[in-house]
Amino acid sequence: MRNHLLSPQGQFPAASLIRRIAAICYDAFLAIALMMVVTLLYQQVILRFFYGSEGLKALAESGGLDIDPFLSTLLLFAVFAFFAKFWTHNGQTLGMQVWGVRIQNADGTAIDLWQALLRFLIAIMSWLALGLGYWWMLWDKQRRTWQDIYSESQVVQLPKNIHKK
Repeated sequence: MRNHLLSPQGQFPAASLIRRIAAICYDAFLAIALMMVVTLLYQQVILRFFYGSEGLKALAESGGLDIDPFLSTLLLFAVFAFFAKFWTHNGQTLGMQVWGVRIQNADGTAIDLWQALLRFLIAIMSWLALGLGYWWMLWDKQRRTWQDIYSESQVVQLPKNIHKK
């Protein structure tokens, strides 16, 4: 299946490290809010259904909710779904829209789900390596980060005065 063309179209320069980091910070607040909502729903709806109010209270007081691999997995999937939806739909998360950057393929089309998964996982590794995956763009001639390289996509700076349709 062919990916859809993103609007506006054209040749755009690679986004700067500062703009990328600014968009990441903006999106981090949204991702944290999403994780808070997912955690609340998980604990107040799903766990309450299985344990009941008193059982859930006892579980919380005993520290049983401190480490929950199911919740951690659920949060990872929720955050990935958040980014994947925006990246594959219009190439921009809310933070990227604010800072005027977009993820796209070299031909101007939206990335697919596999590319989004690669970007997401490589971005996590980039941060775990103390941000080296992002700093990499300072040495790369095409100004690509690790996730740009491995997902075969690019983050571009959109012009300010182009109106979206």
